[in-house]
Order: sequence, then structure tokens, then C-alpha cells
Amino acid sequence: MQERVSSSFEALKSVLVGILRGAGWGVAWMLALGCTVWAFGALYFDFPVWKTPVAWAFASCVLAAVVFLRGAWRKLGATFLGFAFVLAWWMTLTPTNDADWQPDVTQPAWAEITGDVVTLHNVRNCDYRTKSDFTPRWETRTVRLSQITGVDLAIDYWCSPWIAHPIVSFQFADAPPVCFSIETRMKTGQSYSAIGGLYRQFELIYVVADERDVIRVRTNYKGEDIYLYRTTMTPAQARERFLEYLHSLNEMHGRARWYNAITTNCTTSIRAQRSAGERPPFDWRILLNGKGDEMMFERGTIATGGLPFAELRQRALINDAAIAADKSQEFSRLIRQGRPGFADAPGVP
Repeated sequence: MQERVSSSFEALKSVLVGILRGAGWGVAWMLALGCTVWAFGALYFDFPVWKTPVAWAFASCVLAAVVFLRGAWRKLGATFLGFAFVLAWWMTLTPTNDADWQPDVTQPAWAEITGDVVTLHNVRNCDYRTKSDFTPRWETRTVRLSQITGVDLAIDYWCSPWIAHPIVSFQFADAPPVCFSIETRMKTGQSYSAIGGLYRQFELIYVVADERDVIRVRTNYKGEDIYLYRTTMTPAQARERFLEYLHSLNEMHGRARWYNAITTNCTTSIRAQRSAGERPPFDWRILLNGKGDEMMFERGTIATGGLPFAELRQRALINDAAIAADKSQEFSRLIRQGRPGFADAPGVP
């Protein structure tokens, strides 16, 4: 009887070991496949010459190694070695501030901070006729940290209800709002690619702009939906966030930074500006940022006017008001007029 139990136990143990070994090999091969696909994309998008032939040559070499090498360990080793070579090359790619940029991102902003006074250089305030026909205008503006009253958030939907673009607008008691929009800095002839954005196709840029530029171009000329919310930040908190933007802005003015659609995008860059201990808890809606306003509603970081989220969001859509206001000097006031959370907002000069 004891021998029978022992034999059954050994048989069960053998089956379990076989299952775990098979699962381990399965995970290893899935990881190898993922690394190979990533490396193919890196060569296809980022290699300086003969991108397509080089990428397919790499894939052919990996396939040949898997087919002709003997032993699973050797096959896997060759696959990961190929990935390591591509990764080592890819890490040598460096971003630049010198290129033939598209006209709306030719002049990167930077700031001079002297006590309470901040001088912002290259604030964008283009004169638009259509989304692609405009006269670029770059201005110098001076604001005072002590006059910051709060922060508003414009959420721009340009392709999907799951993906959005946040525009942070700082409010001042004695000056027009100043917007920060973290974007891809594209060269002449480039267009945005979600897959290309996973590689080193685009530099990052912090666009500092007037609301009549960065918001109006999206609502009035690109046909994108924008929802505008007042955040619950105090003036002191708003000043801290403003300085974080300025420090990031000045760092990038001296040293370019790559954009990445997952790790360094328009939303994750905002979170990364803060020290690790001060960052809000991570949430899946930081990546699928089209649901970011819902997350902020739950966390109490946007003013609600006592409304449920569905009604608040419906009333936050500013497109009709933006189209009606168009080039008015009162644009910023008119897009906020009558919206929940803005009843106590100071007037905009």
C-alpha cells in the first residue's frame, strides 16, 4: 500500500514538474517573441538608413537561429542576444533641439525666474486661418508667482474616448491664463504615429501658449472636443505646480528629451515632474487618460458644483462657446461663463 502511494506521489510530482517546465518554456518563448518584435520595430522606425531591409534582415537572422541551431537554450540565447545588440544600439540615439521643425514648434519656451517675477520667452500665440494655415507668433510675457489664483484643466479628445490630451492652464489675478501643453515636437514632413511613438521618432516639447491658441485651434479648427474643469488646487499648490513646469521647461531648453507614447507622454510627464514621494497614486486611467477626468472626480481634485460626474462632464464641453468666442479678447472668460466650478473664478483681463 505504501509503495502504491509513493508511486502515485512520484507520478503526480513528475506531472507537476512537467507542467511547470512547459509553462516556463512558454513564458521564455513569449518573452523572446516580444523582444524580437520590439527590436524589429526599433530598426524599422529608428535605423538611420535602409530601415525596412535592415529590420527584415534582423528578423530573418533570428528565424534562422531558431530553425537551425540545436537545443532550446541556444535558440533562446541567440534570440535574446540579437535583442541585446539592437537595444544597445538604440540606447545610443540622442534627441536634438536642432532640426527642421514644423512651424508651430520651432521656438521652445524657457523661463527666467527672479524672485516673484517670471519672464516667459516664446509663448505661442499664433494667428490661425485654418488648422494648417497660420501665422506663427511668439511672445514674451511676464507674470508674478504671487498672483497665481488656481489651475484649470482642459481635456482634449482627438481620436478616441479612451485617449485624450491634457492642457494645464494657470490662472492669474492680474494677467491672462498661461497654458502648458506637453506634445511631440515634429519635424517638417512628420506625422504622428502611435506605434512610432513607442520608439525614438519624436522629441518632446513643452508648448507654452495663450488659450486663444492652444485651446481654440483644437475646438475651432481641428474639430476636437475639449472639456474644461476648474481644479481644487489652492493658490499655494498651484504655485508649486507652476514652478515644476518651469523647471522642466528650462531643463529641456538645454537638453532635449525623447517622447514616448507610454513612458514620457503628455500625461505621464506631468506626474514625473513631481518628486517620487509627492506623486499621486498610480491609476490605470493615467495611461488611458481619456478617463482621467473621471479619476479626478473620484479623487476630489476637480470642482464639481455639487453635480454628478455625468452632468458635470456634459456641461464642461466648451466647443460651442469657443466657436462663438473665436478671436474675442474675452475668449478665456466666455468659455468659462456659466460652467460648474467657475462661479468664483476671477475675471480674466
